[in-house]
Amino acid sequence: MSVAVSGVAEGPAALAAAGVAGAVGRGMRIAVAESLTGGLLADALVSVPGASAAFSGGIVAYDTALKHTLLGVDAELLAARGPVDAEVARQMARGVRATCATPRQGADSASSPSAARDAEVGLATTGVAGPDPDPQTGQAAGTVWLGVSSSRGERSVGLRLSGERAVIRLATVEAALRELLTELDALHG
Repeated sequence: MSVAVSGVAEGPAALAAAGVAGAVGRGMRIAVAESLTGGLLADALVSVPGASAAFSGGIVAYDTALKHTLLGVDAELLAARGPVDAEVARQMARGVRATCATPRQGADSASSPSAARDAEVGLATTGVAGPDPDPQTGQAAGTVWLGVSSSRGERSVGLRLSGERAVIRLATVEAALRELLTELDALHG
């Protein structure tokens, strides 16, 4: 799957490069919380040369319990709705910003780190890659939620994807990278 960016068909590598360049240019850090993508989103970002200037890190919280213990997703929400949910995606994105907080260089000295600061943009992926429905909720393969968190607030984006497991996972990564570009543009403006 590819997507049009500035009128040119681009895949995840080009989208990730644009996201890293956009974050570097704005002095922002990115963190990711992944479930169904299992590290593919982080891999797309760290495959970009110079990604360390913008990418803080990520958490692969594939097991539902880890969404609570590592990312702070509300346990009652997870019990009631399961992991494939708009609010779960938002909370994952918010949680990874804090979990992947990093020291920043102090304004008065380039060599003196200041207190850790949350990543400016948190992205999250949760959903059902298939081929079977989600065992906890029965939701169909291709049901995906992306979470985005920044100083602008939090939002979720629902996707209905089709195809084999690998196609759904790759399409999710591309959609998350497009959301990253959208968020960076909104934060800059």
